[in-house]
Amino acid sequence: MFLPTWATDRLRRAEPTLPPDTPLALVGREGRRRVVLAADRAAQGSGIRVGMAAAQAQALVAGLEIRDADPAGDRAALERLAVWALRFSPVVAADPPDGLVIDTTGADHLFGGEAPMLESIAHRIAAAGYGVRAALAGTWGAAHGLARHGGQPLAVVPGAATARAAASLPLAALRLPTATVAALKVLGFRSAGELAAQPRAPLVRRFGPELALRLDQAFGRVEEPIVPVRDPDRATARRAFAEPIAAPETIGKYVGKLAAELCARLEARGLGARRVEMRIDRVDRSAQTERVGMAVPMRDAARLARLLGEAIPRLDPGFGIETLTLAATETGPLAARQTVSSLGAPPQPDVSGLIDTLLNRAEVRGVHRVAPVQSDVPERSVRRIDALAPATGDTWPQSWPRPARLLARPESIEAMALLPDHPPVAFTWRGVRRRVRRGDGPERVFGEWWARDPERVAVRDYFRVEDEGGERFWIFRAGDGEDAATGSHRWFLHGIFG
Repeated sequence: MFLPTWATDRLRRAEPTLPPDTPLALVGREGRRRVVLAADRAAQGSGIRVGMAAAQAQALVAGLEIRDADPAGDRAALERLAVWALRFSPVVAADPPDGLVIDTTGADHLFGGEAPMLESIAHRIAAAGYGVRAALAGTWGAAHGLARHGGQPLAVVPGAATARAAASLPLAALRLPTATVAALKVLGFRSAGELAAQPRAPLVRRFGPELALRLDQAFGRVEEPIVPVRDPDRATARRAFAEPIAAPETIGKYVGKLAAELCARLEARGLGARRVEMRIDRVDRSAQTERVGMAVPMRDAARLARLLGEAIPRLDPGFGIETLTLAATETGPLAARQTVSSLGAPPQPDVSGLIDTLLNRAEVRGVHRVAPVQSDVPERSVRRIDALAPATGDTWPQSWPRPARLLARPESIEAMALLPDHPPVAFTWRGVRRRVRRGDGPERVFGEWWARDPERVAVRDYFRVEDEGGERFWIFRAGDGEDAATGSHRWFLHGIFG
């Protein structure tokens, strides 16, 4: 992740009164000279460059806003951003002065793939007010160069194409000293591919071993380890194995031990886990991550081990697991409570374990319950809340009964009513014609004029009807049956009574 205007964007967030169109430059000292250390897009568009003398920059752009640079503050803020990015991957590091490096191995599938993950991270950073360019490739060096010198704001390069992408990068993308890049350009080199095609020994004798190292890192010939940032507030438990493990039974045994260790650390902080991440690092330097979530903060080691145990069959240990890590990525306060009443009252039922089991099964997509919303429009009068969320205190209106099943969207039906205030005598829904034996209504529901202008005069007339087979339905006519401004006068089926 490349943040091209990190320092100036950070200052603008701290001082929102700064005019957004005013060019901004941050200056500091290099020896005895005051030079530009950072410039925003407006300043760069006016010709200001990093390294330019501050006096020259002031003379070049009228109205230039000049502030003192804060490199230490920028570095600390970048470290905090790296800690924030741990929600996407457990391996994140700051890449000073203006970047982040994230190892997505084993975590991208949790976000729908590499491209959706990259877009999600970039979108959130941009929404916070920071300029961002991002690239994903098979090596840190290639991704670093593509983010800063590629032609796309978001670039995703498959692992097999990393070497070809690295070959197209300019020399400045290799993270070499400026003097080395200038000397290589004098010799006629323009791209990393041209440099990589030359004999290595003469280049190393002239420019030193760093040149060969950066080439090898960009092309994936040498591993470039990432030292991940550690969130001081995140509870973790980690076990490194002298001999790699692979058997599910062995993995389960150590998951149980780490779960107990993790819960002990959470208890010391008065916290419970809402989401726990299990990461395995294999002997082939690849990794895999699985996550489990809980409905409420929890630190029951046995239950956590059981939930994580259901994820073990999805792990691929390959040739063996070297490191197993559990991390509580989302937590909440959890105080000690008495589970048995001293007065002999029966214990309150606890279904959180069942909810947690359902939440973490692949075939179950969302466990929730519904809560009322203060709205007369039926589809707006209900919302989903967490399965164990506290009661909101709101209730549905009791004057008219509501169906047990409300359709996600009203479905169009063909209906015929003798009079506007009468229920239809028959209607056709999903190709089946039904004769109405009895009906009740209308219940008139008015539009919410504060939500949308067209709802100022819109109405719906709802009827409860029962067909000849005894099935009961909730249908409505859009409009009052007389005035065309109140609706289309088409009929819809909105719910089914149990």
